Amino acid sequence: MRKYFKEAKQLLVLAIPVILSQTSQTAMGFVDTTMAGSVSATDMAAVAIGTSIWLPVILFALGILMAITPTVAHFAGSGRRNKVGDHVQQGLWLATFLSIFVIAIIWNAGIFIRAMSGIDPKMADIAERYLHALMWGAPGFLYFQVIRDQCDGLSKTAPSMVFGFIGLLCNIPINYIFIYGHFGMPALGGVGCGVATASVYWLMFLGLWLWTKKSRSLQDIRPTVRWAKPNFRVIARIITLGLPIASALFFEVTLFAVVAILVSPLGVVEVAGHQIALNFSSLMFVIPLSMGIASTIRVGYQLGRGSTEGARVAAWTSQAVGLCFVCCTAIATVVFRHDIARLYNDNPAVVALAGQLMFLAAIYQCSDSVQVIGSGILRGYKDTRAIFFITFIAYWLLGLPCGYILALTDVVVPRMGPAGFWCGFIIGLTSAAIMMVSRIITLQKKPPNVILTRASR
Repeated sequence: MRKYFKEAKQLLVLAIPVILSQTSQTAMGFVDTTMAGSVSATDMAAVAIGTSIWLPVILFALGILMAITPTVAHFAGSGRRNKVGDHVQQGLWLATFLSIFVIAIIWNAGIFIRAMSGIDPKMADIAERYLHALMWGAPGFLYFQVIRDQCDGLSKTAPSMVFGFIGLLCNIPINYIFIYGHFGMPALGGVGCGVATASVYWLMFLGLWLWTKKSRSLQDIRPTVRWAKPNFRVIARIITLGLPIASALFFEVTLFAVVAILVSPLGVVEVAGHQIALNFSSLMFVIPLSMGIASTIRVGYQLGRGSTEGARVAAWTSQAVGLCFVCCTAIATVVFRHDIARLYNDNPAVVALAGQLMFLAAIYQCSDSVQVIGSGILRGYKDTRAIFFITFIAYWLLGLPCGYILALTDVVVPRMGPAGFWCGFIIGLTSAAIMMVSRIITLQKKPPNVILTRASR
């Protein structure tokens, strides 16, 4: 048991800064929405629409770059830190190409926005200009992610936490300047949120990059050639590992977006209750997500050392620690669900529905924890294709169809409304959790030389 407790301690040292870093990024979105809302409801809605387009695109690019973390962890575990600099340099080239892809899509986002049924022309114009301002922050955000992946892979998760909070603190005054028009700047309203967030992304990247340059513990992490050309063989390897991760993220984000669209015709109370429960469950998701990142680092490191047993201990310890956390949050959600709902809205009907949906959210928190940490473990093993197939089957072939049938039809039971979609979430996430665990067990039964060969790719 001692080795599991030792592993749990190392996982928490990695995970706690990641939890705080993810919280700061979530808080930036909250600050943008709140400050835009103080200008007008139109500006707030425009920022929300723009964000709903921005997130799937940028998260897809981010997912590809997440393949850098297990590779860096493997280099660190195998004593080949001298290879990290060259790999990260190619990651920065890939981030540049992905930034062009993101900017090209976001530049044409107005086509999708104006195609929305019945959208207010003023709102559409603000949303488009918000995205056009925000898209110039894409390179900064993706460069930050590459440097963060390097630090995370080297088991240094605190720097990204620090610069995440610095970004949050900078976001507020920069928002103030560009939203309301101060220090000679024009009052841009919701569009100012895009200018501020793009600026903060660049500040976060420059801050973290300078820290890595000055850190004594990272002086050996340098590329062989200072300005090397793109190595498309290395870039293709990162894409091969990262594309399934990106696709899985895209499946998850679009699933919740599609459900939001399907819920919207059901009525104001239903939409409000659904959004409250979804927002709160997203906040709770930060904990297992961070444990998943920590599990990737630890599994990748142990495999780099050539220890399949160490990787196995890291995998199951991360699942156990994650379940301990999530049981606490699930119990708190059930006990305080109506009080939490009242923080968002005081309408009794909305609070009652949100409380019902948050009860269902508490049920799926355990499955969600197992599946997201399982995804992190599989990333550590570099078994990313399995993540792609599992998430596609669980979310789109099981979760969404079951949710649709329960919510909007009388085929199985009388139509349940939003609760039916949340039952679909439970089915999808539970299926994903079962498949993730099954895949991990199957991988761990393979001969050690097969596991290590796969991990060294």
